[in-house]
Amino acid sequence: MVDISTTYLGLELRSPLVVGAAAPLTEDIDNLKRMEDAGAAAVVLHSLFEEQLLEERYALYHHLTHSKEIDPQATSYVPRQEIFHVSSEAYLEEIRQAKKMVDIPIIASLNSSTVGSWGDYAHRVEQAGADGLELNIYYVPTDMAMTGEQVEQTYIDIVRTVTSAINIPVAVKLSPFFSNMANMAQRLSDAGADGLVLFNRFYQPDIDLETLAVEPNLFLSTSREIRLPMRWIAILYQTIPVDFAATSGIHNAHDVIKMIMVGANVTMLVSVLLNHGIEQLQKIEKDIVEWLEVKGYNSIAQLKGSMSQINCPDPGIFERVQYLKAIQTYQPDWGLARN
Repeated sequence: MVDISTTYLGLELRSPLVVGAAAPLTEDIDNLKRMEDAGAAAVVLHSLFEEQLLEERYALYHHLTHSKEIDPQATSYVPRQEIFHVSSEAYLEEIRQAKKMVDIPIIASLNSSTVGSWGDYAHRVEQAGADGLELNIYYVPTDMAMTGEQVEQTYIDIVRTVTSAINIPVAVKLSPFFSNMANMAQRLSDAGADGLVLFNRFYQPDIDLETLAVEPNLFLSTSREIRLPMRWIAILYQTIPVDFAATSGIHNAHDVIKMIMVGANVTMLVSVLLNHGIEQLQKIEKDIVEWLEVKGYNSIAQLKGSMSQINCPDPGIFERVQYLKAIQTYQPDWGLARN
């Protein structure tokens, strides 16, 4: 029997198949049991957003200081916020219910861009029973006076604030847009991160030419998107003491296997489940096992890091050499050579 178990953030997992923080899927608490039954090794709950906490605090302050109808001692009163699906209190209750419903690890997700008071809420997440915390730092700096060093320090400060407040493991989900990704990964590890989730997808707005309005425009990922996280996990593997989760573009068994070979502990699945349903987990796991059996592997651990930069016969392929080879060997489909 092929062993496909792995570890992530100190958690023992039955496989590297983790459901990522997909709001449409994990907002429905009843889906968690279906995910477990289909083979999910762990689930990252949908994110609670920094803007949500700020709105709730402002609304509570406004009502407590401007309304004569409300007892100032009623601090549990939080006005309804239409933009968000659940309140911060409801999110904590979701964690509690999830822990009662399934046996697999439940990882909470906080989406932030500033330091704020995340330590306090992260502590409440821990008390609610979360097995780990994914800190999703989604930040688009637009202040022309802000330097790159200041931007990076914001990330470090957020991570330090959270990791110093809780005892459960923390993974940081971030973008690749740093001048030196390797240095940033090292600094996040030094700040207390137990894992890195590579990479966040930055959703770009679009313009509706009929309404002349700026609107969100979400496209689900494709397998082509695995190349960026695959490259950086391969480069960073065993250079810093953190676990790696690969996200963006994980759609089939081959995608999972490639990520494990470069050093990922787990792979996060979202778009494939939105496209094909939660039961797709079963097919991906079956295909992973079949591939390992055909290739003569006894466990997925034998694959881990085998194609990382430190173990690759041509380490330079992950850096500039790859760029040179790609440019020099590419031939367009329309047959330039025939001309």
